[in-house]
Amino acid sequence: MTPRGRRTKVGRITPKGTRPSGFTPPENSHREPDGEPEMLITIRQSLAVREPLEFLLMASSLLAALDPRRVDPFERIKESSTARLTASEFCDTFIHTNCLEASAMLAAFAQMGDDEILRARARRALANRQHALPAWLAQLDGATATRATQMTHVLGDGDSLVVGVALPTSHHFSVVIYIDHNMGTVVKDGFAVPLSIEDMTSDMTARMDDPDTVMSDISLADARERISEAIDDGAMVHPPLETDSWPACRPLAEWILRLLPLGGTGYVRPQWDERAIESLTSRFFASPFSAGVASPDQHGMLEAILWFARDYGPGDPLRWSPVAVEILLVDWIPRKIIASVDYVALAPNVLRAFVRFSHAERGIRPSLTAETLDAIDRYEPMFLSIIKSPHLQGPAALLAASGLLDSDDFEGIGAHPSYVEWAIGWMSDAVGGPNALQALNDEPLVDREFSWVGIADDIHGKVAEVLSLCDHFCDDQLDDEYRSACRVFLAQVAKGDPNVFRRKSRIATAAAAVCWTVGKANDLFTGGGMYVKDMMQYFGLTQGGVSQRAETMVRAAGYEMRRGYSDFNLGDLDLLVSSRRRQIMDLRDQLADLKPA
Repeated sequence: MTPRGRRTKVGRITPKGTRPSGFTPPENSHREPDGEPEMLITIRQSLAVREPLEFLLMASSLLAALDPRRVDPFERIKESSTARLTASEFCDTFIHTNCLEASAMLAAFAQMGDDEILRARARRALANRQHALPAWLAQLDGATATRATQMTHVLGDGDSLVVGVALPTSHHFSVVIYIDHNMGTVVKDGFAVPLSIEDMTSDMTARMDDPDTVMSDISLADARERISEAIDDGAMVHPPLETDSWPACRPLAEWILRLLPLGGTGYVRPQWDERAIESLTSRFFASPFSAGVASPDQHGMLEAILWFARDYGPGDPLRWSPVAVEILLVDWIPRKIIASVDYVALAPNVLRAFVRFSHAERGIRPSLTAETLDAIDRYEPMFLSIIKSPHLQGPAALLAASGLLDSDDFEGIGAHPSYVEWAIGWMSDAVGGPNALQALNDEPLVDREFSWVGIADDIHGKVAEVLSLCDHFCDDQLDDEYRSACRVFLAQVAKGDPNVFRRKSRIATAAAAVCWTVGKANDLFTGGGMYVKDMMQYFGLTQGGVSQRAETMVRAAGYEMRRGYSDFNLGDLDLLVSSRRRQIMDLRDQLADLKPA
């Protein structure tokens, strides 16, 4: 979704009139009446401006328009066998055109080209030319990065990073990159201004009327690592994040990044394992902030909120802003939590209590807490309207949020060929392939005994203890089908890699990991079916490590880790209980008539 009504971006303070417009290249090579291509005229006009940045931004926008990262990934697949102009082919037009304007563009491509081969070709072509380029352009390879700063806000929605650049001719400019953490630490905007970084940061500081925003210097190496990672991650977002200047200035920014030293530290995601989450949960429910939200269902809703806070966005369960509230209520919960309306409707009240608690722990100013609580009040009516109305969830909602689906009803949305193909692929992964999907049934799993065939003698004792705990858990909390699935998975792990049970580890952790894996494969822990904390409590575990142990077991059993946006697919029917297979069959049948011919 595209968030609305959010805070003004931290650091998005630009002196009026100093932000150059990006250049949009013509689709065709238009010619003026005298026969000269319009492109050359545009280049000549940009060179006539004394400020280098106008020409550099024009060259950057030309390269950006040819960048395959801008293409819809679904369209990219369709066009893989068709002709599409590449940056290298576009460079050829200037290599084969011997005039000052073409040489000027080659000088820019020699620095901003998207790969070293293109840059080297441009340099070789220039070496054989004698055109009198402007001094700043002829010496572009002498550009240096002078300093980097970062502007951050205490609520952590995003950072503005500024990198200053100096040309040998005493020209200066600054590149400003806004990195959004709520969307996954990605570049959401970027632009360049013809100001030195000293002038730029001075102006930004003067306009910064916010005691919760801080500007500080960071190393050039850290700036490179953080911006590079955010560019790469942002390039995978669909629909693409676009503004009037981004990604038009991305080639310019990536050129500047190559001037910066390596070896920096990128953004470090907070680490919240099960033990830390359990401690946080205990502190909350032991605090006065939890008054009125302590029912079992409200406990479950807090688990869902913490799931969002830990696994999405910045990854910090104690960081809550109006933007984070909006994303959670208007997008994430309606799309991810499949449960009754009464259960899902608990979210706003639980969130209010937890926001007050989190801000108190972090020492956030009361006015910011009030803003965040106001956001809950503002979005609660929309949230309730969404969950009480027919709406998409799971894979369909993911495609709709990505802009691939634009109808309001399932029939129209399901008819979108991209969704149908994607959903069929997702279901095939879950059950073991297209043939298995077509032959799928919802017969209960056979109640089978544990198979000791192929299991090393020296681990029998430990495996037997794990088996006993898994059996007891399934008998007490689940059913025979889950018990059979856990037995199958445990045997696969023991046969696949005996060392898993030779290492020193707790029996209870291993048993919980087996049950967690089978539960995840069957979507057990979503929508209140069972809470992970209850499973952990059953096994007497008070610290984390279960999900990490489970990943080791999955690899030992020979499965490929296929984690979807909301699913954990192993592709083995022997591990899928009948209720999960029925869910998949229902979706399969709904899409059967919509599959493209």
